[in-house]
Amino acid sequence: MWNLDFSPPQVIHARVLTQLPDSFRHARRSDWGDANKPGEPIASFLEGPSFDRAGNLYVTDIPFGRILRISPALEWTLAAEYDGWPNGIAIHRDGSLWIADYRRGLLRLDPKAKAPEAILGHRNSESFRGLNDLTFDAQGNCYFTDQGQTGLHDPTGRVYRLRTTGQLELVVGGIPSPNGVALNAHGRALYIAVTRANQVWRGPLLADGTVSKVGALRTFFGTSGPDGMAVDVDNRLVVAHASLGGAFVLNPRGEVTHFVKSPVGSTVTNAAYRPGTSKLVLTESETGSILEADLPAPGAPLFSHA
Repeated sequence: MWNLDFSPPQVIHARVLTQLPDSFRHARRSDWGDANKPGEPIASFLEGPSFDRAGNLYVTDIPFGRILRISPALEWTLAAEYDGWPNGIAIHRDGSLWIADYRRGLLRLDPKAKAPEAILGHRNSESFRGLNDLTFDAQGNCYFTDQGQTGLHDPTGRVYRLRTTGQLELVVGGIPSPNGVALNAHGRALYIAVTRANQVWRGPLLADGTVSKVGALRTFFGTSGPDGMAVDVDNRLVVAHASLGGAFVLNPRGEVTHFVKSPVGSTVTNAAYRPGTSKLVLTESETGSILEADLPAPGAPLFSHA
């Protein structure tokens, strides 16, 4: 059942906005690929779409440690290349790129620099499992997921919050594969894409910053599961699904109101609204494509653009 009135979701057909140029495609093996795409030489795996104030779109290429910049004119350039596995990106108000790096932890990249610097590489001398995604709240506190290879067999993934004071807090633990992370438009609820359980979890954020009564807002199906997410001004939640060829749009009750269908590939890994508009971009990692679609409402305001 998709929703309480039993009507099917409205299908929104995405279009290909741009694709990774051939000059950036070099199919080869990598340690990340051996673990996550066994036996498949891959040319790229795009993730982490995020817009800066000039309208440039940044994406990551996880297995090859690349941060790529796409200009408003759709010109691709290499912003950084380093020894890491960058996944999610969130842009800070100061213009720097904060990166959830699976291998190296939480990093910061100045747009004029060639390589990122470490913000946080461990917690209490214990290494992270493998960071995946991140987001800022309106005050600039950073929420990030520590996913690693967790799943239903090993439900030890976590969501952390790094406060602007530098204090690191465990927000939610015991998660079987925390992936995307988002806050609702009012900053009063935390959403977690739990990939291996094929669910989106929701937890109310209390006044002291703790989370209470975390529950499953929505359950999906498929060989993979929910990945990156984005929120609009009406508190709809866009959930990229990494094996079903698109992204689901949920209303605050968890009902599926729309499905954004990919025209190419089935591995839709993340989503971001073009700031101030209702245009949504998505990364489709199977084909190295950036998709675009028109949604019902603009995206929620971002800390980077406030």
